[in-house]
Amino acid sequence: MLNVTNITLARNIVLKADSRRQKIVELLVTEGSASLNRLAQHFDVSIMTIHRDLDALESQGLLRKQRGGATVKSSLQFESDFRYRVQMSANEKRSIAQRAAEFIEPGMSVMLDDGSTSLAIAPFLIDKAPLTIITNNLSVISDLGGITGITVLALGGTYSKKFNGFFGILTESAIDDLRADVAFLSSSAADPASAFHQDLEVVAVKRRMIKSSARRYLIVDHHKFERTALYFLAKLSEFDGVITNRELTSSNAEALQNNGISLYYAGDN
Repeated sequence: MLNVTNITLARNIVLKADSRRQKIVELLVTEGSASLNRLAQHFDVSIMTIHRDLDALESQGLLRKQRGGATVKSSLQFESDFRYRVQMSANEKRSIAQRAAEFIEPGMSVMLDDGSTSLAIAPFLIDKAPLTIITNNLSVISDLGGITGITVLALGGTYSKKFNGFFGILTESAIDDLRADVAFLSSSAADPASAFHQDLEVVAVKRRMIKSSARRYLIVDHHKFERTALYFLAKLSEFDGVITNRELTSSNAEALQNNGISLYYAGDN
C-alpha cells in the first residue's frame, strides 16, 4: 500500500516549490535581475535549490540564467515577460500610443498585437468609439471589453502567460478570416530596414496581422533600434509608417528616411 504520509509530504514539497518559483519570477519582474545569493537569502533556501528553480523556470521561457544569477531582461533569443515590459519606458510608450491613436477614426476596425505598447493605446480608443478592436492581447481584451461603443473580437488560441496573449494555429486561422482597416504592431528589435522578434509563434501572429490589415504601423520606442533579435519579422517597407519618439538617433532617422520609411514622432500633430 502507498504511504499516505509520504504522498502528502511529496505533494507539499511540489506545491512549495511551485509557489517559490512564481515568487522568483515576480521578484525578477520587479528588479530585472538578481544574483543566486540574493535569491537564496530572500527565499531562505540553498544555492542548489535556487539552481533547480532557475533551470525549471528557464525551460518554461520565463527567465534566462546568467553568470551568478538570472534575469528577465531581453536578449537576442529571449523576450522579457509582459509584466516587466509594461514597466519599461512607460512614458515613451504612452506618448507613442497617443500619437498612434491619431490615425484611428470612429467606425474603424483596429487590430492590436500582444505588445505592451499596443496595450498603451487602449485608453485612447474610448473617445474614438464606435470601434471594432481585434486583438490577441489579454490586457486589451480586459480593458476594452464591455466599454460602450467598443466591440472586441478576441482572438482565441493557446494562452501564453509570459506574453499575456493568445498564439498558435487557432489564433492564426482566426486572423486569416478577418480584415482590419488598420493594425498597430510592435517588435522587440529593429534596424532601419527590418523588424525582429525572439519568438516564432509571436512572429507568425504578427505576420498574419500585417497581411490582414489595409494599413499597418510599427509602434516602437527608440530603444528598439539599439537591439537585435533572432527572427526576422518583416521589412519596414511593409508598414505605412513607423511611430516612435524623438529620442531616435539622427543616424537611424536618416537611414529610415533614406529607405523610404515614413516616420511619425510622438508629440507631433
